[in-house]
Amino acid sequence: MNALEQLRRSVDRDEVFEFLRPKINVRDLDLTHGTILYLEDVSVSFDGFKAINDLNLYIDAGELRCIIGPNGAGKTTMMDIITGKTRPDTGSVFFGQRIDLLKLSEPEIASNGIGRKFQKPTVFEYHTVFENLELAMEGDKRVWPTLRATLSGEDKDHIDETLTTIGLQEHAQAYAGALSHGQKQWLEIGMLLMQNPLLLLVDEPVAGMTHQEMDRTAELLTSLAGKRSVVVVEHDMDFVRSIARKVTVLHQGSVLAEGSMDDVQNDPKVVEVYLGE
Repeated sequence: MNALEQLRRSVDRDEVFEFLRPKINVRDLDLTHGTILYLEDVSVSFDGFKAINDLNLYIDAGELRCIIGPNGAGKTTMMDIITGKTRPDTGSVFFGQRIDLLKLSEPEIASNGIGRKFQKPTVFEYHTVFENLELAMEGDKRVWPTLRATLSGEDKDHIDETLTTIGLQEHAQAYAGALSHGQKQWLEIGMLLMQNPLLLLVDEPVAGMTHQEMDRTAELLTSLAGKRSVVVVEHDMDFVRSIARKVTVLHQGSVLAEGSMDDVQNDPKVVEVYLGE
């Protein structure tokens, strides 16, 4: 059977492709203790180098947490573990008290409550801002429902609300490729919000932004806290200071310090390994 015939059969059966199929519904989280994410005793090595070393990290429901640390501290690997891209050698990772993320695949995690925004924005440049949000919308991703889908009033309200949240109402019909770098970053955050994530991981959101765009990004991320949990990995200390409520400092794959920005700034260990560089 050739590829075209396989596609026809898939369409005829209204088949869900494997990478689009939600395996487990993790929406009903047990947040009895107020914690949405648990990383406990997590370690992972690459070619003998311990990228994550007995890491213990806890994120509260509705919290905005900033993660900082020097290059090689384990920040990206930590996010890779949370999203299923990397499997740890040891330790446990739970979403709420009962959902074991190490038993879910990367697509399952992405489609069921945890969104990740990478440093470089990825948008559909030849589609409008509105269409980007529509394409990202949560819903039935089988072949025929996707092709026949029409927007309900509720769907349009959701898109309009997201446009307002990310500040792109006036650009709804503009092509994404015509947006500034900062606007593309906001659009990608909006695309994640269309999927209603309970936990949002944001990697270096202000890299390459103007000061005005940085200020708007700070407003956007702080507005999301409370409605969902937001973890921000960032190198720009001025930006971190503008949004930080609680800061975690990673060093050599484990937590070096944790607390308010003032607390970590005045910690001699942090000054030595990171802020004093």
